Formats: sequence, structure tokens, C-alpha cells
Amino acid sequence: MTARSVRRSPLPPEWRPSRAVVRRSSGTWTLQSTLHRHGLGPVAGVDEAGRGACAGPLVVAACVLRPGDARRLDGLTDSKLLTPAARDEYYDLIVRRCADSAVVVIPPAEIDRRGVHVANIEGMRRAVAALVTPPGYVLTDGFAVRGFGRPALAVPKGDQAAACVAAASVLAKVTRDRIMVELHAELPQYGFDAHKGYCTPVHDAALAAHGPSAVHRYSFVNVRAAVGGSSALVHNDNHRNGEGGPGDVPPDLGGMQQ
Repeated sequence: MTARSVRRSPLPPEWRPSRAVVRRSSGTWTLQSTLHRHGLGPVAGVDEAGRGACAGPLVVAACVLRPGDARRLDGLTDSKLLTPAARDEYYDLIVRRCADSAVVVIPPAEIDRRGVHVANIEGMRRAVAALVTPPGYVLTDGFAVRGFGRPALAVPKGDQAAACVAAASVLAKVTRDRIMVELHAELPQYGFDAHKGYCTPVHDAALAAHGPSAVHRYSFVNVRAAVGGSSALVHNDNHRNGEGGPGDVPPDLGGMQQ
């Protein structure tokens, strides 16, 4: 047996910490509570809204929940699974009750310049860095992210499995939806209040009739096509390296960045 094949712990068995076992069925607060018990808190959840949209900003949020607020935030889950009224109610409750939060708004021009995935990752880092108290651990939704300066864990369907990620999801989506409603008041011809900038048939029809606006993402295929640009594949960021959950993008992906 070679030396490389022998794996030994640097600590004797009696000094090793007990193994933490977290089951999805245990509830959305279990992972955060387990990390706190092992001295790895505070725990920040990070999520974004607007990756698949072809207009408007990308919004990224980081949120740290108080460990004892599980009852006050009962039912908190992925923002896309909540009604608009429920999202608004949870948003107000999260803002009032959370230990810390930060929201980063990334404009379309930056998304076009950097690519949506790179802009998303950088937004996550900026959101965590903007927290008043640096977290001990960061949970992200679905795919791993480096560069937080502290341990991080990618949680599959994190906005349904970890309450702090769900809270970040709500903060990001409600913030972005409100921005899109404000943009609708300035640019009513696109119907941003209804589809929030995602690639729906109604939105594509408005693009064909009016052309893109200053808030559209020109790196997206359907937007480029609306100004006579190339329909060649521009970026492959949305489906590579972990796109958001299936509810984040409408079923019609014809105009989406490919």
C-alpha cells in the first residue's frame, strides 16, 4: 500500500466533531440551524431574479435571517411559487425581521458587457460584501460560487430547501418586479408590468412593433434580431453553469439568449 492511498485524519477520533446530517425533509430552517450549531453562523442566503429576461435589470439579494424566526416566516419558499400578494407580504416581513440584507441591481448595459452569468456571479459577491456583518457561511441556489471570502455551499433548489435563500429570492424578485412596473409607466408599449421583461409572445410582438428600448439587453438574440442584428448565438450563459429554477423563465424560450 502506497503512502498516497492511506487517508488519515490529523485528529484522534475523540477530538473529531460529530458529523452533521441534514435531510431535506427536515424543513427549510434545518440547514441554517445546523450551521449555527456548529459555529458557522451567521448564515447568508443568496439568490437572483431576472436572469432569463431580455429587458430590465438583474437583481441579486443576500439575506441573513434570525435563527428564531421560523414561526414568523412559516411558509416562506421560492418566490416563484408564491402569489404576488404573498411575495409582498413576505417581503415586508423579511425587511422588518431579517438580521441583515443587501440588494444589488445590475443594469442591462452591464449584463450586455459582461454576460449574464458573469454579471450574476459578481452581483452575488457584491451583495454578500454589502452585508453589515460578514456571514460565517453562504448558501447559494443551485450552483457553486467562489470569491465570497468565506465558506459557501451550493444547495440544489436552494430557494425551496433553505429559508435564507428563499428570503433572498423574495427580496430580489419583489425589488425587480417593482422596477419593471416603474419602467412600464415610462414605456407602456412593451407591457413590462405584465411579463416583467421576460421573453413572452406579447413581449416579442412589442419588440417587433416598436424596436428595443434603452432597457433591453442587446446581447439577447431576440433583441438583436429586432434591430436587424445577427441571430447568431451570442452567449451561452443562461443554460451553462446553472440557470435559475424552471419557474424563473417562461416556457417560451424562443427569444431567450442561447
